[in-house]
Amino acid sequence: MEAAFWTLLSFLFVAFGTGALIPEPEVKIEILHKPFICRRKTKTGDMLLVHYEGFFEKDGSLFHSTHKHNNHQPTWFTLGINEAIKGWDRGLVDMCVGEKRKLTVPPSLGYGKEGKGKIPPESTLIFNIDLVEIRNGPRSHESFQEMDLNDDWKLSREEVKLYLKKEFERHGAVVNDSHHDTLVEDIFSKEDEDTDGFISAREFVFEHDEL
Repeated sequence: MEAAFWTLLSFLFVAFGTGALIPEPEVKIEILHKPFICRRKTKTGDMLLVHYEGFFEKDGSLFHSTHKHNNHQPTWFTLGINEAIKGWDRGLVDMCVGEKRKLTVPPSLGYGKEGKGKIPPESTLIFNIDLVEIRNGPRSHESFQEMDLNDDWKLSREEVKLYLKKEFERHGAVVNDSHHDTLVEDIFSKEDEDTDGFISAREFVFEHDEL
């Protein structure tokens, strides 16, 4: 017994005395339903249309649902650019249309120490998410040349907005100007590093370093 005690004490001394790192919390992913046929999986830069329900882990109470709120409409967001919480960016990769996932998101990948709106600080959140549709996002390298209409190697707000409209129309979706304006402003707030009103080819990156 004494030998086991000193072995454990030695292990703890080595682990903590040498500054061993505690693993970063991860999002827990549970696949609730997966379609039989999957023609495409989600990747960073894709625009996703999702229905979701969000619950507090501590008491199971609902804080938001696209089925009950948001005019009962699903919501669009771009995967992997911090447009949503980090738990979504990490938990919704390689997902198929028609798939349903349950994500358990720790505070560090949600709204952290600050919280937001109805979300108290240090809240662990649970999301049930249904993927309705995937579209090519405006953030992929392949899209840059399509978006750069005047071949000047930089993108204006109008060029980005026209690209979004074209993508939505190509897939038969309703064109919503106000939604596109919001997406464009969000893209520019993250990508226009020198705030000159344009996104250069250098600024137009596929993935951020922090992802």
